[in-house]
Amino acid sequence: MTSPTSSLAARYGEPGAPLQAGPSNAVVENLLSHSAVRAYLDRPLEPGTLEMLVAAAQSAPTSSNMQAWSVVAVEDAERKARLATLAGNQGFIRQAPLFLCWIADLSRLERLGRSAGQRLEGLDYLESYMVALVDAAIAAQNALVAAESLGLGTVYVGALRNHPQEVAAELGLPPNAFAAFGLCVGWPDPARPAAVKPRLPQSLVLHRERYQAAAEEPATIATYDEALANFSESQGMGRVGWSGRMLKRVASAASLSGRDTMTATLKALGFGLR
Repeated sequence: MTSPTSSLAARYGEPGAPLQAGPSNAVVENLLSHSAVRAYLDRPLEPGTLEMLVAAAQSAPTSSNMQAWSVVAVEDAERKARLATLAGNQGFIRQAPLFLCWIADLSRLERLGRSAGQRLEGLDYLESYMVALVDAAIAAQNALVAAESLGLGTVYVGALRNHPQEVAAELGLPPNAFAAFGLCVGWPDPARPAAVKPRLPQSLVLHRERYQAAAEEPATIATYDEALANFSESQGMGRVGWSGRMLKRVASAASLSGRDTMTATLKALGFGLR
């Protein structure tokens, strides 16, 4: 097992790591060593893996026990290929033995209301959609941590939102259900190892008692830009820092890869968003 100090150094990309490591254990070390895996072996998962990952997901906290999420497990090669095309032609979706589509799902509660002969007006509000989206994200992260603890590799796929109505049709989603993101799961290919990507220094994200935007030093961001540029270069992705990448990512509506129409799309999928 790596030491907490070395794990922190990798996570923050020296010299951004805290000077002294705090308490740690195997769970913390597993979290600190997370990396996005985009290359998988042609090897099936062990029987029962999917069900265990879903059990881990269902063990996550959920707002008011609403459990307003679902997951569609996709293993069929042709369906994975179609979803990969919709999600920016990302080949690793085709390669992974399991692709989990996480659904912000108010449809189950809507059906519950219909069965009880009751119209659930609260489902029409933005708050209910936010609950479903947060529930799905928390559940998915539980599944990711469980998968990585079993030696599996994972990567989230936000590009599933590029064509949400087409994805909904592919997955047979009812109204009031939205495929928020995907998650590839499989055995990492050791010939193409993933690396730990440096994160922003804690001084930029950790605020004590009150938000301290004034403490956001340009030099700190510049140091992180250098660390991320070094990482990107080492991974063959060119020398690009964080600042430039983020400014480009949200520069205009066109930068959102078609997701600038998301409000209208969600309403078309049945969400009220009042």
